[in-house]
Amino acid sequence: MGYGDGPITQIAWVTDDIEKAERFFVTHFGVRKWTRIPDVEFGPGTCSYRDRPADFSAHIALSYLDGMQLELIQPVRGESIYAEFLARSGPGLHHVCFEPADFDAAVATAERDGLPVLQRGDMGGDMRFAYIDGASEGVPFIELADIGPGMRAFFDQVRREAS
Repeated sequence: MGYGDGPITQIAWVTDDIEKAERFFVTHFGVRKWTRIPDVEFGPGTCSYRDRPADFSAHIALSYLDGMQLELIQPVRGESIYAEFLARSGPGLHHVCFEPADFDAAVATAERDGLPVLQRGDMGGDMRFAYIDGASEGVPFIELADIGPGMRAFFDQVRREAS
């Protein structure tokens, strides 16, 4: 079993101007509507960054195009892989997200194979995530995600609104 044995369900970009990024995808790529969630908090009890308790926030925007979830992330405050990427590289493609059939086994396999988990979190049981380093293969990060029923219902609503 590999860590990427589930489908790729999301492509994400980090930006320094979420409104500008939303307009870019609407104008040039046919995205119809974004759902923006401002000031999402990632705290020490829910998230870690480079094996330390995390404390950061970000604006998030979600949409769908032909069944693929698109995500825009604008770091607002604190240290995270989003802020790190923006400072190092500027705006750009940040990660692809796999939803493995067995999240815990996928994370363990990645770590066993020497792919460090750089950021991980649990959004109140609705979603667990782990970002592994994918830079050696040309994708800055690969996200592994375990989506619970509450978050799945929210994603379904975003998909309906984006259609």
